[in-house]
Amino acid sequence: MQSTDVTILRELLAHDQAPVSGTRLAKQLGLSRVAVWMHLQKLAKQGFVFEAVRTRGYRLTRTPTELHPDLIRAHLGRQRAPHLVCLESVDSTNSEAERRLAADEPVPLVILAQAQKQGRGRRGRVWHSARNGNLYATFVFRPQLDPTRLQDFTLWMGLNICELTSNFCKQKPGLKWPNDLLLNGRKAGGMLTEARVDSDQVRDLIFGLGLNLNSQAADFPPELREVATSLAEATGTPIDVNKFTAALIGRVMRAYGQFVSGSYRDTCQLLWDRYDILREKPVTVIQGTRTVRGTATGIDAQGSLLVRTAEGATERFRAGEVTLGKPTG
Repeated sequence: MQSTDVTILRELLAHDQAPVSGTRLAKQLGLSRVAVWMHLQKLAKQGFVFEAVRTRGYRLTRTPTELHPDLIRAHLGRQRAPHLVCLESVDSTNSEAERRLAADEPVPLVILAQAQKQGRGRRGRVWHSARNGNLYATFVFRPQLDPTRLQDFTLWMGLNICELTSNFCKQKPGLKWPNDLLLNGRKAGGMLTEARVDSDQVRDLIFGLGLNLNSQAADFPPELREVATSLAEATGTPIDVNKFTAALIGRVMRAYGQFVSGSYRDTCQLLWDRYDILREKPVTVIQGTRTVRGTATGIDAQGSLLVRTAEGATERFRAGEVTLGKPTG
């Protein structure tokens, strides 16, 4: 059941800049007009700005620029929202997910943070996670799937996030297999999937995502300024964090359902053809102590990267570190 604040915000958002009658809100909520006004005053203290239009009602003129759980729920509209946790700061949203799974919290669960102190990337790397209007999120599921099904899960989710970004920002991103989102050749986001397996089934599935939404070049450490970017930097306009987050939650939940049902494969190939930035380009793949150089030619039905070597053979990679071009030295 939606809270009173969520219902009020949802109604105001649905009417855009048109005023909404206080009488209408009171009747819809089963409250007095005074009680509605008190809820608006509470929301005003949280960064919302309302304009009272004489004889016509209330209009929402400004919303918080930082993550706000009720505003995210309001943007989701009547979509069924997962359990949502918003934190100002955390060591890692993936680590927080592990703790909440251990406490047997209900799933699906979405953990959001405005900053991470120990953001986790692939292969034990640290993900730069300052508090500068970016998004750090982890989605938690208990899918009861065969572990072999997970091979292309990160790829599928990454392609959906590319599609969302393209639609939301009117900028075409690219996906560097299997988990890096790029804009104009610079990294704007990364994904990390972790699973816990019992016997022959996936018990817990944790999908972590870091997206640079509103950071500028000066916000990045010096060593990242030439290789990292943000959606705001690419579009030249700030991103509404709460609206984007709601769109992201809706997209990920839908993509997860398609993945579990197995109905995603044709769409996965279609999206890969649209957002693949490696095709027919020279790549280097490092897999353990092995290094393979060749030309990327796409993916197979399981999401493995296909690389054609200079000898004409095709190598398949289920995992590995991929760089564009041939390394020097």
